[in-house]
Amino acid sequence: MTTDAFEQTNWVWQFSLFQQQVGEWIEYQFSRFQKTLPELPPGWSINPWLGELLNILFWLGLGLFVVWIGWRLWQEFNPYIYAWLNAMSNSPGFRTKADSRETSIALLLNQAQEFHQQYNYTEACRCVYLAMLQQLHEQAIAHQQPSRTDGEYLQLLKSSVTLIQPYQILINTHEQLCFSEHEMLAENYQQCWQAYQQIFQRLS
Repeated sequence: MTTDAFEQTNWVWQFSLFQQQVGEWIEYQFSRFQKTLPELPPGWSINPWLGELLNILFWLGLGLFVVWIGWRLWQEFNPYIYAWLNAMSNSPGFRTKADSRETSIALLLNQAQEFHQQYNYTEACRCVYLAMLQQLHEQAIAHQQPSRTDGEYLQLLKSSVTLIQPYQILINTHEQLCFSEHEMLAENYQQCWQAYQQIFQRLS
């Protein structure tokens, strides 16, 4: 194989060529941007310590923004993450079914209480709703399915349980969480908690 043929087929050479093209494009775009900037006075330069301060402030601001985004995502999805982890723990050989059930539901209810103490009634109501779904799944009344809507759960429950009102409270509250701007209050959480207690007493 000749040197020319090797260079045309070598991926390292191709990648190096691509890097060079990208670098030239960035340099060209940067030079165009510089031409649009106003002319600075002759001999003008930024103070080195000010440049260092601006650099530190930039990275500090970026770090705080990333932490804030991560915290918001964790607040939004941690009930689902806990539910998923506990669903995984239901697999044979990992833990007995009874222990898994108690841990999963207890964890969601503990999360609900913690959110309630933090005055985060939206997430508190969501955790109680997820505990209800887990309870229905474990009792084989309504198996959890990602594609199943709240309306489908309600229709299924109407034909499976005698006391529908507590389920209706939790399902309607969850629909408000998902599809309206309604702000959850302490009263909403208390309604959800009492509804779950009624469900738990009838199923246990």
